[in-house]
Amino acid sequence: MLRSRRKLRIETERLTLRPPVHSDFRAWAAARERSAEFLTPWEPSWSPDHLGRKSFTNRVYWAQRSIAQGTALPLFLIRREDETLLGAITLDNIRRGPAQAGTIGYWIGQEHSRRGYMREAIEAVVHHAFRHLDLSRIEAACLPENVASRGVLEKSGFKYEGVAQSYLQINGRWRTHVLYAALRSDRRGRTDAG
Repeated sequence: MLRSRRKLRIETERLTLRPPVHSDFRAWAAARERSAEFLTPWEPSWSPDHLGRKSFTNRVYWAQRSIAQGTALPLFLIRREDETLLGAITLDNIRRGPAQAGTIGYWIGQEHSRRGYMREAIEAVVHHAFRHLDLSRIEAACLPENVASRGVLEKSGFKYEGVAQSYLQINGRWRTHVLYAALRSDRRGRTDAG
């Protein structure tokens, strides 16, 4: 179990993955605003106060509680060379007992996409989940037409598992998603995740 959310850091070749803090507000809001057209086709509808300080403060408190309770691992992608906030990845819906599973979701600012940052983050979070959180299965879902997201999942060792009808509300409509999973002991083929 995680002891201190302040000390939680996952280092990759180019990134530091760490929980959000209150001082991230301006960088987070600016990154989301700049990439709004790029992100909104793939995400649940943004609330009217989505980019507001109070909404962000609630996100920080939710992150702190979730990490302390072991139910989620919300992390920001910080590029070490210049401390730029590139995006976020969350291991959520962590289930213990017989399941030992969790679900990942992620976003990256448009100007940072297609540079391998998200693959680096996904592989690091999956490795952390398998080695340090003792999870056995990490799930992900995306819209069938989201070729970039499907590609990064497949390159990160996730395997296609099927389709879930009306899985999530995206941009105001119930949408079917394709389902992927990475397994700690994957007998279906290659995975670098664990």
